[in-house]
Amino acid sequence: MSEWWTYRAEDFLLFSPRVYWRMFETHNAALWPLHVVTLSAGLLVILLKAWRPGVFARWIALILAILWIFVGWSFLWNRYATVNWAAVYIAPAFAIEAGLLLILSLRDDLAFDRRGPVAWTGYILLAFGIAGQPLLAPLQGRGWASSEVFGIAPDPTAIATLGVLLLARGRLVPLLLPIPVLWCLLSGITLRTMGEPQAWAPYAAVALIVIAWIWTIIRQRGSAPAA
Repeated sequence: MSEWWTYRAEDFLLFSPRVYWRMFETHNAALWPLHVVTLSAGLLVILLKAWRPGVFARWIALILAILWIFVGWSFLWNRYATVNWAAVYIAPAFAIEAGLLLILSLRDDLAFDRRGPVAWTGYILLAFGIAGQPLLAPLQGRGWASSEVFGIAPDPTAIATLGVLLLARGRLVPLLLPIPVLWCLLSGITLRTMGEPQAWAPYAAVALIVIAWIWTIIRQRGSAPAA
């Protein structure tokens, strides 16, 4: 029997890249044309943020809550769990994130008033999650059928949500960061283990969140009055 330290990450992978991307093809085929609705919801989030964020902040949180519970149920619970037993334990985390977003939509302390590098980082993540992530499949030669779409697949949904959270202020906002960050790390590890170059996308999202967090701390300490 081999010793445990002789195993590699690939030895624990429960599926091949072909099975993994075929899962997205099947999922997309089963839900089409719902993609039009979820992408429209993403564009609506951008429009509400750009138009009157103070008035429609609750609606932005509500839209994200609906999408998180849908992705957790339709993809993780009903689709991903068929090839990866761990998805059964991850799906409740998506429900928790949806619940927190729903609570946020019922409160009146959410504000989209961030400016500077942190805000621009948020816009980058939001735009990539909605418009950039679906392009990775054809760019890597897999075709549109296996594209990961906002509100349908977890990666673009998590990345776009991180972008929204970077643009927001509120007492519950910090509680909403861990689950999408952890999902991006898990997804990055999975893609990296399969040898997929697309792993850079969730990893980059986490890196940008960490940089934005460090920048915020530095700014807060720099603006704090001297004792």
